[in-house]
Amino acid sequence: MHTLALSLYLYILLIILPFLILLVLLKTKSGGSNINVPPGSTGWPVVGETIRFVLSGPQRFISERREKYSNDVFQTSLFGQKMAVFCGAEGNKFVFSKMFTPWWPVSVRKVLFFPDYTDKPVNDVTAVMRSFVHEILKPEALKQYIPLMDAMARQHVESEWDGNDVVKVHPLAKKYTFYLAFKLFINVVDVEHVTRLFKLFRLVSTGLFSVPIDLPGSAFNKGVKGGEMVREELLKIISNRRKEMMERNETSTSATDFLSRLLLLKDENGISMSDKEISNNITSLLIANSESTSTTVTFMLKHLAELPHIYDEVYKELMEIAQSKREGELLTWEDIQKMRYTWNVVCESLRLMPPGHGGFREAVTDVSFAGFTIPKGWVASWTVYSTHKNPEYFQDPEQFNPSRFDGKGPAPYTFVPFGGGPRMCPGKEYARLEILVFIYNIVTRYKLERMNPHEKIIFHVIPVPKEGLPMRLIPHAK
Repeated sequence: MHTLALSLYLYILLIILPFLILLVLLKTKSGGSNINVPPGSTGWPVVGETIRFVLSGPQRFISERREKYSNDVFQTSLFGQKMAVFCGAEGNKFVFSKMFTPWWPVSVRKVLFFPDYTDKPVNDVTAVMRSFVHEILKPEALKQYIPLMDAMARQHVESEWDGNDVVKVHPLAKKYTFYLAFKLFINVVDVEHVTRLFKLFRLVSTGLFSVPIDLPGSAFNKGVKGGEMVREELLKIISNRRKEMMERNETSTSATDFLSRLLLLKDENGISMSDKEISNNITSLLIANSESTSTTVTFMLKHLAELPHIYDEVYKELMEIAQSKREGELLTWEDIQKMRYTWNVVCESLRLMPPGHGGFREAVTDVSFAGFTIPKGWVASWTVYSTHKNPEYFQDPEQFNPSRFDGKGPAPYTFVPFGGGPRMCPGKEYARLEILVFIYNIVTRYKLERMNPHEKIIFHVIPVPKEGLPMRLIPHAK
């Protein structure tokens, strides 16, 4: 009995000892400092306030803390990291400045990157890639891909939507955005191969923005394992493509897809990226596109189903384009430019149901904001939830009103689903084209009816309809 009791005692001690040590370290680190840091609570050791953030949803979580601590900036601990959350248009503008550098949570880095890159600053891992992405995702470069986007959207709708009375929008939207990205970025067309990778990426998604505790069965553990398998598959693709390009003596002018051009890319010193670096960046790009764009499409269709008068205006605009096309003719850049009202509706959907809560940066020096000091090395978070539904910036914020985006649109730094400043999301234009092409192919075929108007929305970092948003499809009369 004594041996059993002792063993139990030692087992419990081993479990709680790391937490006790962490508490002491946190106390020591915070004690004796006269710096006026933002008020707030960091919650429990390791998990911080992540559980409360998930259970209450980001909007309520942020609103409660602004009311309790500070309307401008407060501190908390999310995803295993202590951080300062900046609020309002001025807070957004401040975090978008050059006083901050990109930062990603530990869970994201360990899931997406090879182990030898997880402790490196995000800027070191993605700097070369970022300038390249800006270049290849500019509107001028993307024009050529619109017919391919339309062809793939048609094929997707015909195979996954047509002939069904009811479909689940969210999983289908994720499948479409992933398959399209894989075609455009990597030019892999083997359906079985892409399907296998799509399943692996779904594992990766479960671990992103989770508490970084690597226990069997945990979301983080599943994400890490999924990430390992994804990287293994991508390395094979990259290695095979490199050999093919060497055999063909392919140059930067003849390379068309993203991966081929990336393999030929060199930095200012004439050094090419390693296969691991390319894999890190492609994984990040595929995840960002698949998660955010599919969520945007899902909630756009949700709003169209709920608001018949909005749907009718979108349908009218898109059918004018459809009726101007010859049979089988694909969409063009000029057609996309005519979808002004539809894009306003997308923006209003993004305002009310953004695909992410915001983003993260790291202070490169001590900075001051609203009377508080944010020390160098602190993580700073900006959030859509302090402006998108704020009546100070948007009158009747809960009302769906696409006209908010007419003319010059909302005031600067109030509508920020793509971030802002010099580090605005480089994929914004790609996402715009992808979303509009997909919506065109759905709305010109169907009217939509929600199967469960009371379906719950689950909030983590990305909002997800609990049932996948089942919709009844009502084909238009021909």
